[in-house]
Amino acid sequence: MQNEHQIFGIRAIIEAIQAGKEIDKVFLQKEAQGDLMQELMKTLKKNNVNFSYVPVEKLNKLSKFNNHQGAVASIAPIKFVTMEELVEGVLENKQNPLFLILDQLSDARNFGAIIRTAECTGVDGIIIQKQGSAPVNGDTVKTSAGAVFNIPICKVDHIKDAVFYLQGSGIATVAATEKTENNIYDIDFNRGIAIIMGSEDKGVNPSVLKIIDEKAKLPMYGTISSLNVSVACGAFLYEAVRQRL
Repeated sequence: MQNEHQIFGIRAIIEAIQAGKEIDKVFLQKEAQGDLMQELMKTLKKNNVNFSYVPVEKLNKLSKFNNHQGAVASIAPIKFVTMEELVEGVLENKQNPLFLILDQLSDARNFGAIIRTAECTGVDGIIIQKQGSAPVNGDTVKTSAGAVFNIPICKVDHIKDAVFYLQGSGIATVAATEKTENNIYDIDFNRGIAIIMGSEDKGVNPSVLKIIDEKAKLPMYGTISSLNVSVACGAFLYEAVRQRL
């Protein structure tokens, strides 16, 4: 069974994936068993579909007590683009593109807020990882104020793949991290560049930090040592805007 944005039930989700539906994320009941669930797991892994285990109460809420059988899928309201389509399409028309990479950002509302700011600051495309990233769902659409429909979003298997591809295309990569002495205001944003923001709890993955071109941090003067990721992202994007004016 399904509505506009969700599919309920194991068999329905398997059939949707096999039919090529743009499945954004699948929520599975913790400790769910059975042959059909095993078949769903194989299908999810084979097709590299993002999934997570949740309590049955969350599934009941998502499905409004429809017969979910321990599985609810979220259908993306947008069509994702490939890395090649995104980068090559932008480079054909722009000399100094601005990309945004989100390294396993997990909160849909933070994601939506970032998309909204990205659209307002002229970001040419957003890159996320298939596994571990926030879903593009109703919360994302709402908090983005509809901006999610106006900016290309690309899903990649691994963030490192995106970094290498961008570097190979002449795009510099800079990560927002506290693990540096470099200040955001020391970075040249007036060139082809991709800004990398990390997850809410862990920041940018250490393996990603090893391969990017530059690191930068925001100056902090308060007793709290970090900003909300959407706020920090806004500060980085508007420094890029300031330099490009």
